[in-house]
Order: sequence, then structure tokens, then C-alpha cells
Amino acid sequence: MAGLKPAQQKELMKKLTLLALLLAFTLTACFPRRKPAPLGAEAPADNVPDITGSFALNATDNMGERYGGTLTVFAGDALGEYKLQWLVSGDIQEGEGTLEGNQLTFTWRSVSGTDQYLSGHGVYTVTVNGELYGERFIDGVEGPGIESAYPNSK
Repeated sequence: MAGLKPAQQKELMKKLTLLALLLAFTLTACFPRRKPAPLGAEAPADNVPDITGSFALNATDNMGERYGGTLTVFAGDALGEYKLQWLVSGDIQEGEGTLEGNQLTFTWRSVSGTDQYLSGHGVYTVTVNGELYGERFIDGVEGPGIESAYPNSK
């Protein structure tokens, strides 16, 4: 990247990150989905494991269709705040959430990869194993999707 201006370097890094995410999605989509592993017990509200990192996502939408993807959880600007990024069916979605006890409440929106803008909200429960599970809603669509997210090895 020598010889590139800082703005050009930043734009190149954004494109490379998007390419890496799309490649990761493509590779995960090439392998058959297995039945998800059982989830651990709910974490005690006063002893929740760290939820930052990458997760394999298994889900069912409000119509009963199964899908998978990747969820990445980043620390937010303040204690108990998080930034989330989903890669689902070629669509990149981003959100913000707040952890209270073992409940991660969040909002999300589509940012890339689809011809329609989607947004919504949801709540995940954190397990003793650091898994996340719960409901995710699409604004304007009846019924939730059910999602389970399993931590990838760190």
C-alpha cells in the first residue's frame, strides 16, 4: 500500500474486508448444515461470559426457512454496549446492542449485499458457554426469526 494516499488506503482496506467477509460466507455456504449443537444453560445475570468475537449462526426465519451465517460481536464505546455484524445470505447487517444481565437487546439494519433495505430489533440470551440465542425481528414483518450463535474458536 506504499504510495497510496491515506484515503485510498482506507478505501482499499474496506474493499478487502468486504471481500474477506464474502469469501467466508461463500465457504460456509459450500458445506452442508448440520443440526446445531445443544445450547448451554442460561448464564447467571451476574456472571455472563465475554461475548465479543466471531460466532457461527444457525437460524430459522419467521416462515420456517433455515439459514446460516456469521455473527461478529465487538465491544462498544461504553461498558455493556456492543456493535454487531451479521453476514447472512450475502447480506451484511450491522447493529448496536446493550447487555443487561444475560440479555443482549439490539437493533440492526442492512448495509450491503441486498437490493432492499431491512432493519429490525431482537434479543439474545447469553449462555454459560458464551452462546447467544433468541429472536430477531424484521421491521414490518410479522413474527420473529429464531437464532442461535455458537462461538468460533479464538
